[in-house]
Amino acid sequence: MKEGSMTTPTEMIGMMLGQIERGQSSPTINTLWKIATGLKIPLSLLLEEQSSEYTIAAAEEQNVILEDNGRMKAYPIFAYDPIRSVESFYITFEPDCKHTSDKHNDGVEEQVFVLHGSLQLVLNGKTIIVTENQAIRFHADIPHEYNNPFADSCTVYDMIFYSKNEK
Repeated sequence: MKEGSMTTPTEMIGMMLGQIERGQSSPTINTLWKIATGLKIPLSLLLEEQSSEYTIAAAEEQNVILEDNGRMKAYPIFAYDPIRSVESFYITFEPDCKHTSDKHNDGVEEQVFVLHGSLQLVLNGKTIIVTENQAIRFHADIPHEYNNPFADSCTVYDMIFYSKNEK
């Protein structure tokens, strides 16, 4: 690239993917979300995907995505399914975990079911507490945060639904 020339978002994504493929970069979940959003694809398409008649998934067998110095561990349980336009994650939040997620593309919805502990969500500036055995559904095309200001760890199942016209 010549000095003073402008790099397009597509070129930036290509360079980032090249660095990741060559092992020169280890992306954060926010970086992966930015790439996926820029390409208008679900996050799990950037991760390994198994193909079979059926799949039984265990969190500890998946490629973990670490955030907030390891206090957040996201396991992509079921990669993006183009028929259902959904992907799912098993996520643990250790005490004092704070994770900010950029807004997703228009029409994306998340459903978060708290399996253990309590989770504090900040949705477009509004703080909401979701406790064990509760679930929340929200439009994820807004800025949102996942926080665990509590003493115990929190475990959730997060399903991300993409609008049918987003591919």
